[in-house]
Amino acid sequence: MLALAGCQDDDGKTGANGAKDGRNPVIAPGKPGERARTLSPEQAARERPDDTPNAADQTYVRGMIEHHRQALTMSALAPDRASAEAVKGLAERIAAAQKPEIGAMERWLARYPAPGGAGGSGSTGGSGGTGGTGGHDHGAMPGMATEQQLKELADARGTDFDRLFLKLMTAHHEGALKMAGQALAGGNNVAVEEMATEVVATQTAEIHRMRALG
Repeated sequence: MLALAGCQDDDGKTGANGAKDGRNPVIAPGKPGERARTLSPEQAARERPDDTPNAADQTYVRGMIEHHRQALTMSALAPDRASAEAVKGLAERIAAAQKPEIGAMERWLARYPAPGGAGGSGSTGGSGGTGGTGGHDHGAMPGMATEQQLKELADARGTDFDRLFLKLMTAHHEGALKMAGQALAGGNNVAVEEMATEVVATQTAEIHRMRALG
């Protein structure tokens, strides 16, 4: 929408098509072939789509924070254990992308806390990026590595690490795509839609890269 000021008279009143009391009217572009409409600020607010977060939005954001944290845990192992520079570089890019995404999701949760504060303990503190359960059922989140798989990854070195890292991280990303798809299908909040769309774009590209390396 484009806000335009109405023609204001010397006494502070607006012209015939403007808003009263000096407030700017809002020009709402019409659909193709239709004329634009002039709305008052109140009308514009009423016609704005309701993007109030729903349960799917909350589930996605809270789950994806934990999902991303595990990816950071796995990526942090690469510098000292991986043999291929391409794997080290991939892990670095994953961390660089997902750290700020966690920050954005935590800010979203602060703005839109779940009704009754449910699940708050696991959203911003909890596991602290250690890969632990943090009170969450990881089985409900696709792609999450088990504690045994994380231990095997931490114990691996060289080409064994490279192979296992690519295998686990590819599955992890595929799980993230499934979670993002569920949010896009069932969510209602525009910000969550944007975050999920970014996850799909970024992690799809990284899946292709990991498959090429594997």
